[in-house]
Amino acid sequence: MMLDTLGRPARLRYLSGSYHVLAPGEFVTCAVTGKRIALPALRYWSHELQEPYADAAAATARYQEMKEKGRL
Repeated sequence: MMLDTLGRPARLRYLSGSYHVLAPGEFVTCAVTGKRIALPALRYWSHELQEPYADAAAATARYQEMKEKGRL
């Protein structure tokens, strides 16, 4: 499935090691890059910040940003 053809966004509650679907959909949007992430491809998120990330680099960037701001 091409990312351009993804339909509705999903709403998720991010848990430690898993997530719960609050509203069904096909993708979530990376909090750092703005890229759409198909749910089967979602591997990185923060349960503390309740946000998804496209990849490990985006997750690390957000962690460093929040640590510098004293929020983690």
